[in-house]
Amino acid sequence: MMTQAQTGMDMQLARFNMMEQQIRPWDVLDQNVLDAIEDTPRELFVPPEFHNLAYADIRIPIGHDQVMLEPKIDARLIQELRITKLDRILEIGTGTGYTTALLARLGLHVTSVDYFSDFLDQAAFRLKSIGLDNVQLVQGDASKGWKADDFSFDVIFISGYMPKLQKGYKNIMNRGGRLVYFSGEKPVMSAVLVERCDIDSWHSEALFESEVPALIHCEPEKRFIF
Repeated sequence: MMTQAQTGMDMQLARFNMMEQQIRPWDVLDQNVLDAIEDTPRELFVPPEFHNLAYADIRIPIGHDQVMLEPKIDARLIQELRITKLDRILEIGTGTGYTTALLARLGLHVTSVDYFSDFLDQAAFRLKSIGLDNVQLVQGDASKGWKADDFSFDVIFISGYMPKLQKGYKNIMNRGGRLVYFSGEKPVMSAVLVERCDIDSWHSEALFESEVPALIHCEPEKRFIF
């Protein structure tokens, strides 16, 4: 039987291998992002049955037909957001709370929204266990946008697919704000970076292709061929 110390060493090695074999090869080189990943034990955020796969280059089922994205995708998206210590962040799709933790380490405050209350309960416990207290967890349906004052957030991280970015998200971004989400249609979906240039001006850029699950109530319409 492995001791707790041996298990810890194995996880440290797995985390090191993830950084060197998955994260860095995806051009994630921002030291702040790398430090946040290094300081966040991903094994605490995966379902117990997937504990040994916490650092594998796979998607991990977490319940309710949702998944944890591959570590490299999370890392690349977070790097593209260029988060600073003064940024107020909105996350749509808390899931297990792992990405929430990375965002919280990098920014000033995170408001994280999920449709499922059990996800939020578990995430709250995990975040508290590693000492992160700059997060507000909120239950809600964010498929049509999120209610907030204009210019409320510097960064918005949307973890799932949306057929079209709701204008409500654009309006709550600060000038210079950054947002990532997934758009397109199967089998070609892309991660997209949106930046607010001015009051009525935004710039969008496709980053890379990746097929991800849709947000709740954002599922693509089924097309029937006769």
